[in-house]
Amino acid sequence: MKYNELVSISGLSGLFQLISTKSDGAIVRNIEENVTKFVPARLHNVTPLDSIEVFTEENNVQLFEVFKSFKQNEGSAGEIDITKTDNKKVKEHFGKLFPAFDKERVYVSDMKKMIKWYAILKKLDLLHEEVVENIANEVVATPEEVVEAAEPKKEKKPRKKAEPKNTEA
Repeated sequence: MKYNELVSISGLSGLFQLISTKSDGAIVRNIEENVTKFVPARLHNVTPLDSIEVFTEENNVQLFEVFKSFKQNEGSAGEIDITKTDNKKVKEHFGKLFPAFDKERVYVSDMKKMIKWYAILKKLDLLHEEVVENIANEVVATPEEVVEAAEPKKEKKPRKKAEPKNTEA
């Protein structure tokens, strides 16, 4: 599984692997439970992790850079159970893991999500350095985009009007 296949889905907790997309939604697999399901686009937004950025004082940083910082600083930050901890302690813990974040624009709910996602990726051993290093260089096309690029564009011809039938009696 590649990092660029991982998505977050609004209204659902955890991380998912994007298997396929359809016009009315997406087929995803929960990476923790290994359960595949259809997610309708009318009810949920599907966001790839490689498109998420975090506010810092100077500019935005991509999520995988935040995870790299988490990996470097997790020894000094220690462990925390974010489900049983108040917002102030979550903010302090996140500040130890990623000190460059913008304290006014990054919400505690987002901090909790990122900490949960990091724990999931670490547990499943998906935080390899070579994977993270290659993320910025990868350009991924969906199967539909590949097919569209390979097929020549066909011009539509106007239909001919049906000629009236001669009804001679």
